[in-house]
Amino acid sequence: MIVQAVAARRVLTRRPILIAAPVCLLSFVAFWAAQRGAEVSMIDLMVYRAEGETVRAGQDLYAMRATEANLPTTYPPFAALLFTPLTLLDVPEMRTLATLGNLALLVALVHLSLRLAGREDPAVALWVAALAVWSEPVWTTLRYGQINLLLAVAVLWDLTRRKGHRWAGTGTGLAAAVKLTPALFAVFLLIAGLVRARTLGRTFGRPWNTWLQTAGTAAVVFLTATAAAGFALPADSRNYWTSMIFETGRVGHAEDTANQSLRGVLARLLHTGDPGLWWVATAALAAAAGLALAVTAELRGERAGAMIACAVTALLISPVSWSHHWVWCVPLAIVLAARGKKGWAAATVLVFCSYALWWVPHGAGRLELIQNGGQMALSALYSLTAVAALITLWRTNRTA
Repeated sequence: MIVQAVAARRVLTRRPILIAAPVCLLSFVAFWAAQRGAEVSMIDLMVYRAEGETVRAGQDLYAMRATEANLPTTYPPFAALLFTPLTLLDVPEMRTLATLGNLALLVALVHLSLRLAGREDPAVALWVAALAVWSEPVWTTLRYGQINLLLAVAVLWDLTRRKGHRWAGTGTGLAAAVKLTPALFAVFLLIAGLVRARTLGRTFGRPWNTWLQTAGTAAVVFLTATAAAGFALPADSRNYWTSMIFETGRVGHAEDTANQSLRGVLARLLHTGDPGLWWVATAALAAAAGLALAVTAELRGERAGAMIACAVTALLISPVSWSHHWVWCVPLAIVLAARGKKGWAAATVLVFCSYALWWVPHGAGRLELIQNGGQMALSALYSLTAVAALITLWRTNRTA
């Protein structure tokens, strides 16, 4: 009887997984079929492969142009080094592995987001992943063969470890070496560490705190990876860090509907391809407010709110935050739901699963420069959602 009771209990315990797993798999298979039906090009993945080929051939990385769209290299040289293994794969094989890898990373992203929110549950992770795969940022990430899920997982894996872990900061440092935006997480940790150290009466030295330790590890890893790229690709590294890093126009037009950063919103609002000082001033204010909120939440022991505040701030202030960069909508919705903001969480899901930003005139002819008020509102949905999330987190912190 005891053995039978234990066996029955195990079956009941596993039942949620036994239901969630096939549902998630079915959703992923349908997603894969839909992407193949849409004949997705995975164009960014092809650019990554071309970067790897350029590195292996010893050619100028930033003079390279790839695909029929004539796309350039935009990432730091360290990223190109990581892309060289792609040249060893045939294109169909590479696309298949990239899709499988991104689907696995999506499950990891949901799992880590639930851990961040204090709601870790494998069955729930599979249910959420089954829905999240249909959100516009995730769809577009897989459509282009992008690395956004990999970078988000690296940062979340890093900062959901126990405090004081000796390797905390490694994932953030590597993510920043591949693409600069994640470096804001290290900045946020540094500020939190300095504030706490000042509170204790000492800025440096003992007592050393975990925030400074993690920020320091991230900085060391970033500098080591960047130095390694400089050693392997000296001319490309010099070119990138002295010139290419400032040429935001290489990425695309600021007003493109896909650009959901404050710079993109202002470009469409002002009907100009260069919002200039308006963007600089707005981004500076957003950075100050977002980092202040993140640091305050972190020092109160609210890592989930701090991480979300930092993530959306990074997306808002970046010169270009394409819609596929917003895979952070997944942890955003999860954290809001875990905090009891189920209405806001549902609204977030609706925004990022609606594809509404593509309902407006866009594409050839720079149609975004002549949008009307309603169209501009739709094409600013991600930024508006991010601002609303920051306000919600701020109000939650005030009443906590």
